Amino acid sequence: MYLEIISPEKTVYSGEADAVTLPGASGSFTVLSNHAPILSALKRGQLLYRTGNKEEALNVEGGFMEMRDNRISVCIDGLSK
Repeated sequence: MYLEIISPEKTVYSGEADAVTLPGASGSFTVLSNHAPILSALKRGQLLYRTGNKEEALNVEGGFMEMRDNRISVCIDGLSK
């Protein structure tokens, strides 16, 4: 699936991902390829995305995400250290 993570300052990541784990407002959840359409608010927490054997982690300040047509768009308020 295609993943795009954007913040007010820049595009943080744009490319393929096998799985994405997000800090949803009601709890953490994972999205895989061909997931049903979903829209969710995000809280501050860790966003993980995996491509092959490589996993990346980002600490996000919240935002929202949408999954549709095998594409995940994540708009974050910012990154924290």
